[in-house]
Amino acid sequence: MAQAATDAVFTALADPTRRQVLRLVAQHGPTSATALERELPVSRQAIVKHLSTLSRAGLVIGERQGQEVRYALVPAPLDDAAAWIADLEAQWDRRLGRLRALLTPRQVT
Repeated sequence: MAQAATDAVFTALADPTRRQVLRLVAQHGPTSATALERELPVSRQAIVKHLSTLSRAGLVIGERQGQEVRYALVPAPLDDAAAWIADLEAQWDRRLGRLRALLTPRQVT
């Protein structure tokens, strides 16, 4: 995942309301800002702004259906972010393993 794309995903996910919007889109499948408004304590206009940020990060895609835009989850950026986190975790596991090896007393035989 390119650095700019990774940054956009983590920036989008940094806001708790956006995480909730994304969670609801994932649960409901393609849904509109109007439908999301019924489940969130924020205005439709605020939801549209959050969806716009999620869309720029590649996390949702909007498709016009009549007078509405219905948003659907795009899982690939989440998979890429999870892979980035897993790689970071593996790096730390290696570092901690080396530290543990240095700090573990060696038995003399």
